[in-house]
Amino acid sequence: MTSSSPASRKALSKIACNRLQKELVEWQVNPPSGFKLKLTDNLQRWVIEVNGAPGTLYADESYQLQVDFPEHYPMEAPQVIFIPPAPLHPHIYSNGHICLDILYDSWSPAMTVSSICISILSMLSSSTVKQLPADNDRYVKNCRGRSPKETRWWFHDDTV
Repeated sequence: MTSSSPASRKALSKIACNRLQKELVEWQVNPPSGFKLKLTDNLQRWVIEVNGAPGTLYADESYQLQVDFPEHYPMEAPQVIFIPPAPLHPHIYSNGHICLDILYDSWSPAMTVSSICISILSMLSSSTVKQLPADNDRYVKNCRGRSPKETRWWFHDDTV
């Protein structure tokens, strides 16, 4: 699906393992509303079910996020994509890539998987239209399975 297949990723550092184990425990004690972690034995890849918030365009809809953690998490942002079919949204491409600044340029090691999930749900909830990004076909064609972290994103729309 992406260039971060399990075989091509480097193993997590000790710092990353400790941080993720801490986040996993926190998630189990206090999961963010609207999300469900699908437990696996792979600490480096989390699959999270997202439920659309009530009263929004995505109410009663369910999607899956795939979160792949790099060797140096949290100093480096995880790769977060929707597992297709992705929601129809002006900032989510049909291949699951998400145009959201905190996943790239605005990443901070203080962010957690929970805070990422809440930001994605907020982005979904604030949308007033269900539509693909205007450049979806061109982007998906040119992307050809590459990681969204290899994209040079242009963050210019705060309306959704």
